[in-house]
Amino acid sequence: MHFDDRWYSWVTELAQDTPGPVDTAVRLWSDYGLGLFAVLMVLAWWRARRVGGARLAMALAAPLVVVAAFAVNDLFKSAVQEQRPCQTLHVLTVEACPPLGDWSFPSNHAAIAAAAAVTVLLGDRLLGAIAVPAALLMAASRVWIGAHYPHDVLVGLAVGAAVALVLTLLARRAGPLVDRLGETRLRALVTAR
Repeated sequence: MHFDDRWYSWVTELAQDTPGPVDTAVRLWSDYGLGLFAVLMVLAWWRARRVGGARLAMALAAPLVVVAAFAVNDLFKSAVQEQRPCQTLHVLTVEACPPLGDWSFPSNHAAIAAAAAVTVLLGDRLLGAIAVPAALLMAASRVWIGAHYPHDVLVGLAVGAAVALVLTLLARRAGPLVDRLGETRLRALVTAR
């Protein structure tokens, strides 16, 4: 048994000994929490409309950046093809184990959460202060419910954050273009005026 196997088993056993309402809350967060990141990206865009420029360009690019991070992570996942720990270790888990062939490494949920958190943080520190801890909680929840090894979520966080950092900083350069859109029919998308 590897260190990661022991850590995963310890977390899933802890989850089994935890009161049901806590497990339910973690499972609901794990299953539906990515919606919070969509809300935070919309709020970041709404707030950036008052500022314009680079900040608005980053906010507008955020959904595309998250999709790109998911795509990169999913390519990685398809290349590695690691079975889920609940398939190989046969432990009791909070959530039903995904079927064989639904690969584990790296975690798509963690990558998406990290990508969204980085895009939000780079454009809006206030909202980023919500997004970053939420991304870490999303990653932890994936281990808690039994869907991923700890290394799955750590690498997912790293992939999502790295892709988002590069692409969001590139999007920042489109600030002047976004400002010019304020003089077109797309004015409502890029300005609060």
